[in-house]
Amino acid sequence: MEVEISRRRFLQGSVALSIVGGTAMLSDQLLSSSAEEKSTSNAKIKNVPFLCGMCVNKCAGLAHVENGVVTKLDPNPYFPKSRNMLCPRGNAGIQTLYDPDRLKYPLVRIGERGDGKYKRVSWEEAYNAILHGTDKFKGILQILDEEKDNRATIGYCNGEGLSKEGFEVLMGQKIGTPNYVDEISICLETTLGGYFNTIGAYGEADMSNADYAIVAGANRAEAIITPDTMDMFKRTERRGLKLIVLDPRFTNTAAKADRWYAINPGTDLAFVLALTYVAFNENLYNKEFCQKYMVGYEDYKKHILSHKYTPKWAEKITGIPAKEIHKTAVEFMRARSPIYYQGRRSVFSKNDFQLRRAMAIYQGLSGNLDKKGGIVFGKKLTLPAEEVNAPMYAQVKSRFDREGIAIPTDKTGSWILFRNMVLEGKNPYPIRAMFMRKHNPMSGVPNTTKTEQFLRKMDLNVMIDILPSDTAMFCDVILPEASYLERTSPVASYGGLEPAIVQRKAAIKPLYETKTPEVIFKELAEKLTDPLWKNTLKYDEDVQDDTKGMSAKELEEYKKENGFDLADAWEKSVEEANKERVIKAFGEEAWKILDEKGVYYPNMDKYHKQLNPNEFQYYPEDKKNYSVKGDKLKVIANFKNLAKKGVDPMPTWHDEWNFKVPEGKFRLVTGRHAQFTQSGTTNNMMLRDLIPTNYVWINRRVAQKMGIKFGDMVEVSSKVGKIHLKAYPTEKIAPNQTFMLHGFGGMSKGMEMAYGNGGNDARIIIDEIEPVYGAAAMHTTNVEIRKV
Repeated sequence: MEVEISRRRFLQGSVALSIVGGTAMLSDQLLSSSAEEKSTSNAKIKNVPFLCGMCVNKCAGLAHVENGVVTKLDPNPYFPKSRNMLCPRGNAGIQTLYDPDRLKYPLVRIGERGDGKYKRVSWEEAYNAILHGTDKFKGILQILDEEKDNRATIGYCNGEGLSKEGFEVLMGQKIGTPNYVDEISICLETTLGGYFNTIGAYGEADMSNADYAIVAGANRAEAIITPDTMDMFKRTERRGLKLIVLDPRFTNTAAKADRWYAINPGTDLAFVLALTYVAFNENLYNKEFCQKYMVGYEDYKKHILSHKYTPKWAEKITGIPAKEIHKTAVEFMRARSPIYYQGRRSVFSKNDFQLRRAMAIYQGLSGNLDKKGGIVFGKKLTLPAEEVNAPMYAQVKSRFDREGIAIPTDKTGSWILFRNMVLEGKNPYPIRAMFMRKHNPMSGVPNTTKTEQFLRKMDLNVMIDILPSDTAMFCDVILPEASYLERTSPVASYGGLEPAIVQRKAAIKPLYETKTPEVIFKELAEKLTDPLWKNTLKYDEDVQDDTKGMSAKELEEYKKENGFDLADAWEKSVEEANKERVIKAFGEEAWKILDEKGVYYPNMDKYHKQLNPNEFQYYPEDKKNYSVKGDKLKVIANFKNLAKKGVDPMPTWHDEWNFKVPEGKFRLVTGRHAQFTQSGTTNNMMLRDLIPTNYVWINRRVAQKMGIKFGDMVEVSSKVGKIHLKAYPTEKIAPNQTFMLHGFGGMSKGMEMAYGNGGNDARIIIDEIEPVYGAAAMHTTNVEIRKV
């Protein structure tokens, strides 16, 4: 990325840093032992509770701060969810804070989109560029004037995190656009939808007390190393938990399993239907539970048996021997506490919604729901809702990304469908601006070529982030956000067996010219309020009728009372709002505990005990929330309302989902690594030491025939794009399949560690969607591979 000043003016003076051995040290300390001793003897040292921002899990930690410098990150022993654990990604958060390539000040584009040429500006100049534009791009005021105040002309997307809701308030409720595309539509949307529609919640797998588990397509030993992952592996290998793993490739999770089945990609539904057939046909299911809690289970039984979803039938589809399917079904239903693990990853195939429903129903057939050792629902400590004075805009149009999907969601939308309809001219009104935060669709949304075309089509692109990502390089204004270690975030409640309230506190003040998300939201809202209000007065007939004849003072009062003051949602600081909400819900003492320790739950002082150097008790066993549903527990096997939407009311296999790969091609499977979080960590030099790049897996015998050896550069291509990366010949994947890690292949020159490193899977994954929610189907792409 080219900027008008030096890129390497980084943490000058007293905060110049070097990251060595996982610790940030003052540069003069590295040069002089006496300086180190002096600093240590006079240091102002504190430990600040924080919540990790390196992945979705939000583990709690303590930032060790010396003289305003974060030198170490430790786990926080008070949070039940993370249980005194901080993984490699969590420890490497210190490098994200001190990454030399961080966005340090606001930037405005002076070159062409994608060329990385930007001008350093003040925050005021950046906000003005968003409002009024420059000679290179239009501002939001001109766009909304030309669109007669149709706020739907603005799209926005948002990454996961504790300030996510604030950005949604700014864009969706205050500015007023309905066109939000959530990262969940390229993640686990159908998993959540399938479970919520079937058992009412996603639930929590109580692996600590289960004795049998089927884990399908979830590589817990590598993808996400969290306490619940450790619960599972502490008890595998004949230590109390029998583990069955289904995965197209032999993973580290499979290596820990009692049995591994190399299932054909996209055929898990056939496997679950065959398990269900055995359970019904041999009367292995919990009839008493089904009669009491399962809606339409007799219909489902007839459905499964009449379709003859036998293990023999499933063998031809899945590639798993019928006797193994039968054995697994019998073992599962005869186990004391079996779990079909729900999974935490993106959509496999077009049948993913029905797969998740079938998994939830099968879990219900065992009766092992809402009880110890099963899938449990837990409780949540309720915080007061934050009220938003949202204005109503008469000119705003409805969102349109509904074509071809059965259950369109106003809340999350469909990234692929939204983008493609705009590119194909199917949008009923123009989409002219994209506001983006903590999200990198150039790396995350399948078919990068189309994403680039979409971003180039916009009149205005705005990014709020901490690094100059591939997507940021196609933006007109870039606003630098403080990292998670530099900000206090809105207080959060995490439910489950052991619910708790947590707070992230700023370990240090924001570095450079960065600002916390909530300050950015407020300042941008303040800049936009009056100009956009005048635009509303110009075009909104409802407002015109309401305000006819009003004086200037009355008009100002109307604006504030009706939510047209866009900044009023941030009148209180995050710290003030957190304190007020916690005291209102739990009292002054709870706030004191939370403010000091970063965690609060009732009776914490009495319940919390250290059991050994590494383990703590959070709730006594008899206080954990294993069973909370009671007679409200319900499993819906026959969801008749789905039929009205063109969706099978009960999970059903269709032959179009049979696994087929043309001769000479490979089915692409993607996943992630324990030390990487999508594209967000590819510039982290600590984590690059653990995994320097991604490789494409090729069956060893196939690679030998193709003359491909380990480390050879190969081209992987599909009908939507091609990438180059190194080959990894292995017996751990089938001859007609291939695998690569997600999150590499960055093309932004502003990120030196990530630039040109490996391949970006989004460039070659075809943009197909599953038909229920419109979520991205990640494992339906066939590719060609050749040595280059």
